[in-house]
Amino acid sequence: MKDVMTFLNGVLVNNNRPWFQEHKDLYLKAQERINNMAIELIDGISKFDSSIKNLSVSDCTYRIYRDIRFSPDKRPYKTHMGIYVCTNGKKSGLAGYYLHFEAEGSEYLGLNGLYAGLYNPDKNVLKNIREDICYDGAAFENAIKKAKNFTLDTSCSLSKTPKDFPKDSPYDYLLRLKQYNLIQALPEGMLYDNKLIEWALEEFKTTLEFNQLLNRAVMFSEE
Repeated sequence: MKDVMTFLNGVLVNNNRPWFQEHKDLYLKAQERINNMAIELIDGISKFDSSIKNLSVSDCTYRIYRDIRFSPDKRPYKTHMGIYVCTNGKKSGLAGYYLHFEAEGSEYLGLNGLYAGLYNPDKNVLKNIREDICYDGAAFENAIKKAKNFTLDTSCSLSKTPKDFPKDSPYDYLLRLKQYNLIQALPEGMLYDNKLIEWALEEFKTTLEFNQLLNRAVMFSEE
């Protein structure tokens, strides 16, 4: 991971094209490391989640270049790198498993860690998830409990119960969520541990049921 963090820490304080071109070798080494980890994650996750199959590295990784066309922030490069493994790839709109790294001092997500779940679902998917929670909220709570080292992200929640859903539901805190993610920061020392991917796979395995519940709602919304 040294190659990845050296590049990200460098680009954080030198986010400009001349520096990037001069240090492109750092980027290429970092990208190679990310690509190799993506291969390991795809292979490992497919062993416990049968929906993960036939994915390529490009299905699960991202460009380093920021889209600055409509942004007041004209810095050209991201200060983070990540790998998102989900059924049919990162553009499918399905819940999955995300391994994230960012520069020291970056405020993108604020940590190096694991994420599982569904980011920014559209309104139809969100409605279906909430309806599933109303029908069997215990299943969602149990799935969250099984991912014992993860925390449910409640930072993106409505201030009150969404319209047309019961205000007295014991699962109101789940109904208010606008996206459904479990988060776990990398333990101290794990970033540079040669068993990082092995550890990540064991942790991701505990989130399988959570992702399956979310993806059932996504699939239903597409019918």
